Amino acid sequence: MSTHDFPPLQNDLILRAARGEETERAPVWIMRQAGRYLPEFRALREKHDFFEICRTPALACEITLQPITRFAGLLDASIIFSDILVVPQAMGLVVEMVPGKGPHFPDPLVVPSDVSRLKDIVNVELDLKYVFDAITLTRKKLKGAVPLIGFTGAPWTLMAYMIEGGGSQTLTKAKTWIFKHPEESRALLQQITDVCVEYLFGQVKAGAQLLQVFDSWAGELAPHDFAVFSAPYLAAIALGVREKLQRASIPVVPMILFAKGANHALRTLSVTGYDVLGLDWVIDPAKAIETTGGAARKVALQGNVDPNILYGGREAIDQEVKRMARSFKGTMEARPRGWIANLGHGITPGVDPEDLRWFLECVHKYSKGA
Repeated sequence: MSTHDFPPLQNDLILRAARGEETERAPVWIMRQAGRYLPEFRALREKHDFFEICRTPALACEITLQPITRFAGLLDASIIFSDILVVPQAMGLVVEMVPGKGPHFPDPLVVPSDVSRLKDIVNVELDLKYVFDAITLTRKKLKGAVPLIGFTGAPWTLMAYMIEGGGSQTLTKAKTWIFKHPEESRALLQQITDVCVEYLFGQVKAGAQLLQVFDSWAGELAPHDFAVFSAPYLAAIALGVREKLQRASIPVVPMILFAKGANHALRTLSVTGYDVLGLDWVIDPAKAIETTGGAARKVALQGNVDPNILYGGREAIDQEVKRMARSFKGTMEARPRGWIANLGHGITPGVDPEDLRWFLECVHKYSKGA
C-alpha cells in the first residue's frame, strides 16, 4: 500500500465519469494544459532546460499547478508535467529537447542489433524516481482540489521515436523495422511494454489517481498493422498495471487510452481493459458511442473538439462545444454519462489562455443536464 498521507479529494467528477457514471456535468481537462500557451510556463522555461524541469520535482509541480491556479474551478483534473520520452531515456537512450525543433535522439536505433545498447534491466524506481517524487509533491500541493493524472507513451509511439530519432512526417524508418524485422520489432515493443507497466504502477504508488496512455502515432499504422504492432501491447499495459496493483493491495485507478487516429479500432479497444477511450476530432461522438456499445457500453469516452477551434473566436468555440455536448449526450437536456470533455489532441502554443477559459466555461454551460 502507498503510505502517503494526502489531503482528501474535493472533486471526484472525473473519477465518476471514468467509471461510466452519470454526472451533473462533464468533467473537463486539456491535454498539454500545462504548456507553452501559458505565459507563466514560458517565463519558467526561459530559465530552465526542458528535461531539467522534468527532472526537478519542485519545477514539475509548479508547472503542473499553473493551469489549475489560472483556471480555478474550471478544470476537473491535473496532469503531471513530464514527457513520454523519459521512458526511452530510462532505457538508456539520450534524448534532447531542441528549441524550435522538438525532441532529438543523437544516437537512435538504426538496426535491430542496436537494441543491445539499451539497458538489460531498467530500474524504474531509481531511473524515474524524479517523476514519482513530482507526483507525490503535486498531490500534496493540490490539497485535494482535483485528481492528478499520470501517463506514459504507448509502446508503438515510443518505439517509433527511438528509431526515427525525433518527429517524422512519414515514420519510414520505424515502419521499415516492422516490415523488414517484425520479430525484432515485437521483441522491442514487449521490452518497452514491460517498462511502461512498471512506470505506471510506480506513478500510482506515488499518488496518481488516473492514468493515460498516449499512442500519438497509432493512426500512422494500417488497421492490420495496428492489430499486430500496437493493440496487443496496449492491452498488455492495462492488464499488467491492474494485476500489479491488485497484488500490491493498492486500489485500481481508472485508465484512459488515447490512440490518436485509430478510430477504426474503437470496438476492439473498448474491451482491452481501459476504462476510458480518448477520441480525436475526426469521429463524431455519437458514432463512437454506437461503435463501443451504445447505451450499454462498458467504456467511457473522452474528447473531442478540434484543438484549432481555440483560434476561431468565441462564437465558434461556443457553437462547437454545444455541438459536441449534443452529440455526446443525445439531447441538450440529458445529463452526461461516461463523458470526459477534452480536445481531440493537445492544446497548441499559440492559443490565447482566455480563449481556453471561454472553452472551459462553455463546457460547464452546455454539458449540464436540464
